[in-house]
Parts: sequence; structure tokens; C-alpha cells
Amino acid sequence: MIKNVLVALDTSEIASRVVQTLDELILAPDSTVVLCHVFPTADSEIELPADRPHPESTTVSYFQIEKQLQAYQENLSVKTELELVTGDPAQEIIRLANIYQTDLIIIGSRGLTGMKRIVLGSVSNQVVEEANCSVLVVKPN
Repeated sequence: MIKNVLVALDTSEIASRVVQTLDELILAPDSTVVLCHVFPTADSEIELPADRPHPESTTVSYFQIEKQLQAYQENLSVKTELELVTGDPAQEIIRLANIYQTDLIIIGSRGLTGMKRIVLGSVSNQVVEEANCSVLVVKPN
């Protein structure tokens, strides 16, 4: 039985589909859902090569993300918690999943292919490979 779910959300348009997928799951009334967002560290941004595209703009503020997560939280019928952390996205998602002993991680995939996937990497792939629990990857469209 799925009792604890970690939902990893970013600022992309896939986030609302991830929440919609969560809402379509039948969870026990005593389930806990952790909505999380990972802000990349300043160090990880400095290490990005200047001649390659950068993953996401960090101009989105902590307050804006927190407000968005709270909006998602209000529409869920189970107990929820919010986690806003800083670090490497895949590593932090896995760390939070271990802390909360989650049975399932739900994460979006931006559907990158080819060179974009190589250059930008895939957080969802890394989470699938390294997580100790099942991972549901929500794809765009």
C-alpha cells in the first residue's frame, strides 16, 4: 500500500500535470504527501559551462515557489507537507524520499532528447536509477 508519497515539482509547465497525476491516484486517508522543490545551489550554477544552455532560471523566488506549493496543497484531500531545499535536485529528492520513507516518488520529465538531454542531464533518470522506492515519471502530453 502506498502510504507516503514525495512529489518533486519544478517551475516548468509539467508541474501541474504532476499534481494532476497525484490527484488521480487513490490514496489511503492516512497517507502523507510531501510536495518538494529543490533550488539549485549557487555553486552548481557557477560550475555550468558558459557555452552551454543553463537548465532553469533561478530568478523565481522562494516566496513564489512556496505560494505555488501551498496552492497545490490546498486542493489535496490528504495530509501534506512542504519541503523547499537547496542542492543538487536529484540528490535532494532522493535524500527527502529516504527521510520520509516514501513508497513512491512522482516527478515530471521535460521530455528532453538527444544533445539537450546530454547537456542538461535528466533529473528524473537519476532519481529512477538511485531511489530506494518506486518512481512515477510524468511525461509532457
